[in-house]
Amino acid sequence: MKVNELMTSDPAYATVNTSLHEVAQMMLEQDCGCIPVLETEERKNLIGMITDRDITIRTVAHNKNPLNMIVGEVMTDSVISVSPEMSIDECCKTMEKNQVRRVPVVDDAGVLQGILAQADIARKATPAETAELVKDISISTRTASA
Repeated sequence: MKVNELMTSDPAYATVNTSLHEVAQMMLEQDCGCIPVLETEERKNLIGMITDRDITIRTVAHNKNPLNMIVGEVMTDSVISVSPEMSIDECCKTMEKNQVRRVPVVDDAGVLQGILAQADIARKATPAETAELVKDISISTRTASA
């Protein structure tokens, strides 16, 4: 099975100039905690990700007002991505190695094609495969950065 068979196509996205309020609204409407950040509305090249954790750690924890900030001020710009043609097994290894629960899916030109979450994989995997994926992704080896 390949990534493009399980990914969410056409996910919500933001740009560096999107307000954090707008991103939080997207997260609420889409019931998600992560939004891909694209270069511009016209150029849909992936340049980062913004998570609910980014907003909390990089604003509230530093006593900044997120209502006065934009995505470019708090997004994560080092992004692990996968291709639509990658196998689910290879994608899982990438997620485990990088300890990420969701990965943006980009084509060869870096244009966003979709997003794949751990939950998407769990819906199709065996209980043992799901348990292994969750365990490997959840091993804590990183510390929070601001």
